[in-house]
Amino acid sequence: MQAPESNWDLLMKRMESLGLHEADLEESFVLGSGKGGQKVNRTANAVQLLHVPSGRMVKTGEERSQHLNRVRARERLCELVENERKEKRRERDAKRALARYRRRKPSPAQKAKRLEGKRRRGDVKKTRGRPTLD
Repeated sequence: MQAPESNWDLLMKRMESLGLHEADLEESFVLGSGKGGQKVNRTANAVQLLHVPSGRMVKTGEERSQHLNRVRARERLCELVENERKEKRRERDAKRALARYRRRKPSPAQKAKRLEGKRRRGDVKKTRGRPTLD
Protein backbone atom coordinates (compact mmCIF):
# COMPACT_ATOMS: atom_id res chain seq x y z
CA MET A 1 0.00 0.00 0.00
CA GLN A 2 1.33 3.41 -0.93
CA ALA A 3 1.76 6.13 1.64
CA PRO A 4 -0.41 9.19 1.07
CA GLU A 5 1.40 12.09 -0.55
CA SER A 6 2.26 15.03 1.65
CA ASN A 7 0.89 18.50 1.02
CA TRP A 8 4.35 19.63 -0.06
CA ASP A 9 4.55 16.90 -2.73
CA LEU A 10 1.07 17.76 -4.00
CA LEU A 11 2.03 21.43 -4.12
CA MET A 12 5.20 20.63 -6.09
CA LYS A 13 3.13 18.62 -8.60
CA ARG A 14 0.68 21.53 -8.93
CA MET A 15 3.56 23.95 -9.52
CA GLU A 16 5.11 21.66 -12.16
CA SER A 17 1.75 21.38 -13.97
CA LEU A 18 1.60 25.19 -14.12
CA GLY A 19 5.18 25.46 -15.34
CA LEU A 20 6.51 26.95 -12.11
CA HIS A 21 9.86 25.50 -11.15
CA GLU A 22 11.50 25.79 -7.75
CA ALA A 23 14.72 26.97 -9.44
CA ASP A 24 12.87 30.01 -10.88
CA LEU A 25 11.78 31.21 -7.43
CA GLU A 26 13.66 33.68 -5.26
CA GLU A 27 12.60 33.26 -1.67
CA SER A 28 13.30 35.80 1.05
CA PHE A 29 12.15 36.04 4.63
CA VAL A 30 10.97 39.35 6.04
CA LEU A 31 9.66 40.50 9.39
CA GLY A 32 6.09 39.51 9.99
CA SER A 33 3.32 41.60 11.43
CA GLY A 34 -0.23 41.21 12.68
CA LYS A 35 -1.67 38.63 15.04
CA GLY A 36 0.77 36.59 17.08
CA GLY A 37 2.26 39.31 19.21
CA GLN A 38 5.91 39.82 19.93
CA LYS A 39 6.95 36.45 18.51
CA VAL A 40 5.65 37.34 15.05
CA ASN A 41 6.84 40.93 15.11
CA ARG A 42 10.46 40.15 15.92
CA THR A 43 11.07 37.08 13.74
CA ALA A 44 11.50 36.88 9.99
CA ASN A 45 8.72 34.39 9.41
CA ALA A 46 6.90 36.13 6.54
CA VAL A 47 7.85 34.72 3.13
CA GLN A 48 8.29 36.76 -0.01
CA LEU A 49 8.43 34.78 -3.27
CA LEU A 50 9.51 36.22 -6.59
CA HIS A 51 8.97 34.23 -9.77
CA VAL A 52 11.90 35.57 -11.78
CA PRO A 53 10.76 34.75 -15.36
CA SER A 54 7.36 36.44 -14.99
CA GLY A 55 8.18 39.01 -12.29
CA ARG A 56 5.20 37.95 -10.13
CA MET A 57 5.71 38.58 -6.43
CA VAL A 58 3.79 37.08 -3.52
CA LYS A 59 4.21 37.89 0.17
CA THR A 60 2.62 35.81 2.91
CA GLY A 61 2.83 36.15 6.66
CA GLU A 62 -0.50 34.66 7.69
CA GLU A 63 0.93 31.88 9.83
CA ARG A 64 3.29 32.05 12.79
CA SER A 65 5.41 29.28 11.30
CA GLN A 66 7.92 30.05 8.57
CA HIS A 67 7.40 26.60 7.05
CA LEU A 68 3.63 27.09 6.76
CA ASN A 69 4.18 30.54 5.25
CA ARG A 70 6.47 29.00 2.63
CA VAL A 71 3.68 26.59 1.67
CA ARG A 72 1.04 29.37 1.66
CA ALA A 73 3.21 31.60 -0.54
CA ARG A 74 3.61 28.86 -3.13
CA GLU A 75 -0.12 28.11 -3.02
CA ARG A 76 -0.90 31.78 -3.54
CA LEU A 77 1.52 31.95 -6.47
CA CYS A 78 -0.19 28.94 -8.06
CA GLU A 79 -3.60 30.58 -7.58
CA LEU A 80 -2.33 33.79 -9.14
CA VAL A 81 -1.07 31.95 -12.23
CA GLU A 82 -4.27 29.90 -12.52
CA ASN A 83 -6.46 33.01 -12.26
CA GLU A 84 -4.43 34.82 -14.93
CA ARG A 85 -4.76 31.84 -17.26
CA LYS A 86 -8.51 31.61 -16.63
CA GLU A 87 -8.89 35.31 -17.38
CA LYS A 88 -6.95 34.98 -20.64
CA ARG A 89 -9.07 31.98 -21.60
CA ARG A 90 -12.26 33.93 -20.79
CA GLU A 91 -11.12 36.88 -22.93
CA ARG A 92 -10.20 34.57 -25.82
CA ASP A 93 -13.57 32.80 -25.63
CA ALA A 94 -15.40 36.14 -25.52
CA LYS A 95 -13.57 37.30 -28.67
CA ARG A 96 -14.45 34.06 -30.43
CA ALA A 97 -18.09 34.35 -29.42
CA LEU A 98 -18.24 37.94 -30.66
CA ALA A 99 -16.69 36.96 -34.00
CA ARG A 100 -19.13 34.06 -34.30
CA TYR A 101 -22.03 36.44 -33.53
CA ARG A 102 -20.88 38.89 -36.19
CA ARG A 103 -20.54 36.16 -38.84
CA ARG A 104 -23.97 34.66 -38.25
CA LYS A 105 -26.62 34.82 -40.97
CA PRO A 106 -29.54 37.15 -40.30
CA SER A 107 -32.88 35.61 -39.48
CA PRO A 108 -35.66 35.82 -42.11
CA ALA A 109 -37.40 38.52 -40.05
CA GLN A 110 -34.20 40.61 -39.89
CA LYS A 111 -33.66 40.17 -43.61
CA ALA A 112 -37.26 41.22 -44.40
CA LYS A 113 -36.95 44.28 -42.16
CA ARG A 114 -33.72 45.35 -43.86
CA LEU A 115 -35.21 44.88 -47.33
CA GLU A 116 -38.33 46.87 -46.34
CA GLY A 117 -36.10 49.74 -45.23
CA LYS A 118 -34.29 49.63 -48.57
CA ARG A 119 -37.57 49.66 -50.50
CA ARG A 120 -38.82 52.61 -48.48
CA ARG A 121 -35.61 54.51 -49.12
CA GLY A 122 -35.86 53.70 -52.84
CA ASP A 123 -39.42 55.06 -52.94
CA VAL A 124 -38.28 58.29 -51.29
CA LYS A 125 -35.54 58.67 -53.89
CA LYS A 126 -37.97 58.01 -56.76
CA THR A 127 -40.25 60.83 -55.64
CA ARG A 128 -37.41 63.28 -56.00
CA GLY A 129 -37.48 65.06 -59.27
CA ARG A 130 -35.17 67.33 -61.07
CA PRO A 131 -35.39 70.86 -59.88
CA THR A 132 -37.49 72.98 -62.20
CA LEU A 133 -36.90 76.56 -63.08
CA ASP A 134 -40.11 78.55 -62.67
